[in-house]
Amino acid sequence: MTTPWTRFKQAAHLEEPSQVPVAFIVDSPWLPGYTGINTVDYFLLPDKWLEINLALLDRFPDAVWIPGFWVEYGMAAEPSAFGARVSFHADRPPSVEPMVTDPAYWAEVDPADPQEAGFMPLVLRLYEHVEEQLRAEGLGISMVAARGPMVTAGWLMGITDLMMGLVTHPAEISRFLDTLTTTIIRWLHAQLETLREPEGILLLDDVVGMISLRHYNEFVAPHLRRIFDEFEGLIRIYHNDTPCRHLYAALAEANFDVFNFTHQVDIAQVKAEMGHRVALMGNVPPLDVAVREAPEVVRQWATACLDKAAPGGGMILSVGGGVSPDTPAQSLDAMLEAAQAWSKPVP
Repeated sequence: MTTPWTRFKQAAHLEEPSQVPVAFIVDSPWLPGYTGINTVDYFLLPDKWLEINLALLDRFPDAVWIPGFWVEYGMAAEPSAFGARVSFHADRPPSVEPMVTDPAYWAEVDPADPQEAGFMPLVLRLYEHVEEQLRAEGLGISMVAARGPMVTAGWLMGITDLMMGLVTHPAEISRFLDTLTTTIIRWLHAQLETLREPEGILLLDDVVGMISLRHYNEFVAPHLRRIFDEFEGLIRIYHNDTPCRHLYAALAEANFDVFNFTHQVDIAQVKAEMGHRVALMGNVPPLDVAVREAPEVVRQWATACLDKAAPGGGMILSVGGGVSPDTPAQSLDAMLEAAQAWSKPVP
């Protein structure tokens, strides 16, 4: 039986399924507002959280949710494992405050234990609980997620001090990123072990897009490659919606399968830069179009993306990043309708 998830996997492997899959990254910036629930309640009440995520399957049966049934506390899980201060809010995801700006301090920290550190044990326990409930209903969770080493370092040190440290304290920053990479690999393994049939991982790291190609090759490429190599055989999705065309060719060598990227670069250009080495997941503008425009405009944008990048396979229709707060359901409907109606242009 062909399902949306089946089509997604085909496209992730650079194939051309019978219909282009449509997938959305959704989490706490969008879901509480979409359902009208207090954001703190979304995190605190597991039954309500489960009800909201299950309802997506009924409301949008043809969509793929990435990672799907995501147990998350905004971006706080990874930095909380190293002691970051986290503040919760009723109407938005948690905020994280940088701790120590000195690279020498971070060069000496040990990798975190996902079974004990910060919010990680809470995430793991809820995954175990939810997976058991979903299996009883004939469902399950296929994918887990983690923030990448650069964005996690940015939360812990502050972005400015991290960027300065690449130049002023390269050895210390390199050691810190290696520690974070070890933690992230442990963290992803710990989450996957709670699932009965794991099929994929999502890694999110927008901060990578802020650095030069030289710094990417020196400080980031080995760590991204190490993470994605560790999970060979699973579907590996990399989210980075910072405009960074200067990195696309290098990123294509990081050994992930699917790239979710910014709407600020034309999807045809991204395909040209990365070749037929990774599947593309994008790239309708999430705010200026999906939030602010009428469904017909969203549909036109989606169709244009399909015309440019779907021929030849390896195309997953989405917004250029995650689903933004206040995105109406009708915008997602419009993208699903565009994929259903699309056919390959005649040469």
